[in-house]
Amino acid sequence: MTSTMKSALITGAARGIGLATAKTLLDRGWRVALLDRDEAELTRAVTELGDGMPIVADVSDPAQIDDAWDQVSQHFGQLDALVNNAGIADFGPISDTTLDRWRLVMETNLDGPFLMVQAFTSMLARDGGGAVVNVTSISGLRASTLRVAYGTSKAALAHLTLQQAAELGELGIRVNAVAPGPVDTKLAMAVHTPDIRAAYHDAIPLNRYGHETEIANVIAFLVSDEASYVTGQIVAADGGFGATGIGLPSLRS
Repeated sequence: MTSTMKSALITGAARGIGLATAKTLLDRGWRVALLDRDEAELTRAVTELGDGMPIVADVSDPAQIDDAWDQVSQHFGQLDALVNNAGIADFGPISDTTLDRWRLVMETNLDGPFLMVQAFTSMLARDGGGAVVNVTSISGLRASTLRVAYGTSKAALAHLTLQQAAELGELGIRVNAVAPGPVDTKLAMAVHTPDIRAAYHDAIPLNRYGHETEIANVIAFLVSDEASYVTGQIVAADGGFGATGIGLPSLRS
């Protein structure tokens, strides 16, 4: 099946930034496949959107990725954009991070984007080349406590982005990453206590958390033709968090 409409595959699309990105691209006339391992939430998300192709799969499982490839090939026949958004957040001190917890985070946050890009390279390379966006995190750009597995996985994903951009550019495939700062997702609401939120506000020049749609808009730009000469970049969408040191609360007072 071929179409003049552009097509995108988004992982971790049942909620949060992935779902917001799916909605943004659908609103811009794209065909979108939403991939998630949570079938119930994925069904709810597609129903809520009123559009989109659901694919139930775990990005850490090569066999399930192969099945996802078959579904995308059958329904779209091509792929213009791949958004690697699926991720696991695991917070805890180094002393409590077991090897099993470490590996679980790495399998989804790092192995998943590696396997997905590897599997979909040939499809992305058709018709002059498509775009990949890996969703990293500010936790991969600067360290903080209790994020040894999560932060390390996201830092590795940022470098994987550069490796993919360097090698796949000759195929016309652009690879970039978005590193969100604190965003008002259900996950953040669940794990960020009031004192954590206050501390973030003190360190962010824009003095607020981001919204899922704001991250989705950056992703949508990076997969669009408007970003046709942009590759190998890690774009921090963080309200200025990564640019600052100390002193903002004193300045504001």
